[in-house]
Amino acid sequence: MPAHIKANRGEIAERVIIAGDPARVEQLSRLMECSRLVNANRGFITFTGKYKSFDISVACHGIGGPSAAIVFEELVSLGAKLIVRLGTTGGLRREIKRGEFIIPTFAGHVSGPLAHYCRDFPPCTAPDLDLTLAIIGAVKKRNIQPYIGPVFSNDAFYAESESLAERLSVLGYIGIEMECATIFGLGMLRNVKTASLLVVSNNLIEKSELADARELQQFIEIAGLSVMDALTSINVK
Repeated sequence: MPAHIKANRGEIAERVIIAGDPARVEQLSRLMECSRLVNANRGFITFTGKYKSFDISVACHGIGGPSAAIVFEELVSLGAKLIVRLGTTGGLRREIKRGEFIIPTFAGHVSGPLAHYCRDFPPCTAPDLDLTLAIIGAVKKRNIQPYIGPVFSNDAFYAESESLAERLSVLGYIGIEMECATIFGLGMLRNVKTASLLVVSNNLIEKSELADARELQQFIEIAGLSVMDALTSINVK
């Protein structure tokens, strides 16, 4: 049994959604049938249930790359094979509005736990193409046009300055968050398919206020259903 997720093998599904906010995990768990709590240790609450007859787990990965790495490794040790981060992001283009969706094609980073896994070469931090395309398709089926492009995974939330946002935007990044690079990089290293669907919480270029969880609930539900549709469309190998 892992050190933090106190679940047994068989209690974690092969298809997993991870999110940083425990309240968001609870919200997503209500989209499944027969949802049951399989871990509450250390705040990494995890539920397993069914969606369209498929087993799916929803787990909290906490905040930042180190926490996400712990949860990722332990979920994989318990049998996870497809892992999607459903989180929030700050927009880095003026036209990106609160509540809109970003689907990352790459996650840039300059620090984080991956340095301890890949000391000599920078790791590949791109998501799985098939899983990403499945999420894009599932979102578009709900008549939503997502923004698709690279995001930047930052380790210091309170260092996300106006100058940093503008610099990242010029470099081509469309969103900033904290965990995708770690998740995508570990997915490559562990041969696990990963992807992400991010809900925009604010716009750093426009300096809009950060939306709270209640304001984003309706968008999280749509995102959750889209990710579950995508996960159940992919064969686990």
